[in-house]
Order: sequence, then structure tokens, then C-alpha cells
Amino acid sequence: MAVTLDEVAEAAGVSKSTASRVLSGSTRVSDRTRRAVQSAAERLGYRPNRIASGLRTRRSNLIGLVITNLVNASFHTITGVLQQRLDECGYQVLLCVTDSDPERERRYLDMLLDHRVDGLVIVGTGANTATVREVAAAGIPVVNLMRTPDNAPGDSVMAADREGAELAGRHLLDLGHRRIAFIGGPPDVDSGRDRYAGFAAALTAAGLEPDPALCERGPYTVPFGAEAALRLMSAERPPTALYSANHEATFGVLGSLVQLGVRVPDQLSLVCHEEAPWFPHWHPPITVVDNGARDLGELAAEQLLRRIGNRPESGTDSDGSPAEAVGRLIRVGSRLVLRDSTAAPTRSA
Repeated sequence: MAVTLDEVAEAAGVSKSTASRVLSGSTRVSDRTRRAVQSAAERLGYRPNRIASGLRTRRSNLIGLVITNLVNASFHTITGVLQQRLDECGYQVLLCVTDSDPERERRYLDMLLDHRVDGLVIVGTGANTATVREVAAAGIPVVNLMRTPDNAPGDSVMAADREGAELAGRHLLDLGHRRIAFIGGPPDVDSGRDRYAGFAAALTAAGLEPDPALCERGPYTVPFGAEAALRLMSAERPPTALYSANHEATFGVLGSLVQLGVRVPDQLSLVCHEEAPWFPHWHPPITVVDNGARDLGELAAEQLLRRIGNRPESGTDSDGSPAEAVGRLIRVGSRLVLRDSTAAPTRSA
């Protein structure tokens, strides 16, 4: 049978209200009383009722993290940073992986709302903005990470995807490549749209236009990347360079290049978007656009904690604006990390 607060108070020789104050972290008790209550609770094996406590304080000490997948190395890094940062501040993270399934995402959002989480970080599909607005309207701070649908509530922490893609395109053009292939995400997702726009801008500045026959845009999956690379490299005039801007697809791209026996960079220069721990150790090491995943996680945590700290019980932010209003947009800069997977073309484009 569970030990009650009354039993802890009796064992410590204090009132129930005093025991409650000690166990909820109040500083309005003497050190002697605090030690007595904590010793009694430990000796009896008392476990506080967090649900009941949450109903009283309107705080659950839970943060929801809704994310599309963990194949993406950036998402791995971001999840680790968020969990560590929030744990240091006394919060537990409820990790919800949707596999980009809008219905599963909606169920997770409903569950997190039912549990009255203290905040939500979401790398979303874009299909459940109305449900996210319900979360925000309930007074729960929201941070959109990596992707931000139109009229999404809350703050948004985004990578400088367009600028990073321009860096990749300019690098390949400066090496002398003109027949450059692009594998990217779908145009209805921020990263898919922005990375293509940056790539196209680099080509346009050089007096070129993207060749539709060399552009593959599709879902964030390994099979798509494998199939896209096979199509591009099996063409009558294959590209001399490839910018793989769809990180999940990149793992399929690399497999297909190995399968086809394509020599990098002798036959194909390769730039990938988003770092992975083993890219520096691939043969040859892969040139990447680093989107600053650790900084993205740190900023998302910082924004969420700021909103939680400024949140009054009425469900409005400290400046008096409705909690569901669109908030700040913060971008983290990208940088090009040069390695051995890119070189001047050795055959005519």
C-alpha cells in the first residue's frame, strides 16, 4: 500500500501542510524541519502523487517533443541537447516519434494536451496546425523546430537552409561543375523548399538554371534517396556533381553510389546537407553543409524555458499577447565544411 503524506508528517512530527511544503520544494521551512521530513519520506518510501500535485500547481514538469524521425542525425543531436538542457531545469521529456504520419502526430498532440505538458517542441508534418493551435490556446508554450507551417503558433527556431544551399551550389560551381544534380525534400516542407531555392539561386547567379532532369525531390526516406541516385547516375549523361539536400535520403544515396561503383570525387563530386558523426570517416570524407544542430537544440530549449518562465496562469505571454499568437523566428547560420568528396570535374559536363 502506498505511503501517504499524513504518515510522513506523523513520522516527522510536523503538520501535513508543513510536510507538503517541504516535499514541494518550498523554502519557507527551517533546515531542521526539512531534514526531518525528507528523512521520514525516504525511510517510509514515500512517492509523491505528481498528478495531484500538477492539478494543484497547474504544472506537470513534463515537456512534449514531437519529432518526425530519429534517422536524421540532426534530430538525434537536437533530442539529446533538449533532454539534457530541460533535465537540468527539472523537466522530463516525453519523446513522440511520428514517422511523418499526420494521424499519429495528431494522436500524440492530443495525448500531450491531455497530460497538460508545460511546453511543446515540435518538428512537425505541417498537417496538424489546428491541433497545435489548440495546445497553444490552452496556455502551453510551443516552439516549432526546423519546420514552421503557415500561421503556426509559438516561436520558431530554424536553420539557415537557403543560405547553406547557396554555399553548396557555389562551391560546386567554383570547382568548374556545370552539370549538377540535386536531391531534396518535398516543396511543401520548409527545408525542401528553402534548400532548393538556395541551390537554384546559386545556379542563376552563375548564368545557369536548374535542369529538371537532374532534380529529384521527394520524401525524407532512405529508399527515395537510393532510387533517386540510381536514376540520376544511370542516365545517358549523368551529372558530374551531386548536392544531396535531403538528409534522410542521403543514406540511400551513398548506398546506391557504392552499388554502382561510382568513384567519389573522381566521377562525382558530392556535397551532403546536415552533418552526421560518420561523414568525416567515410571514404572519402564527405563535404557537408553543417546546419548547427546543437545550436538549434540549445535555442529551442532556451526559447521554451523563457516562455514557460514568463507564462502567467491566464494563458497569455508576459507582454499580454495571446499565447497562441505567432511568436519569434530565430535562424541558426549554416557553414560549409570542406572535405575530400569534392573536386574539379574530370570529364566534360
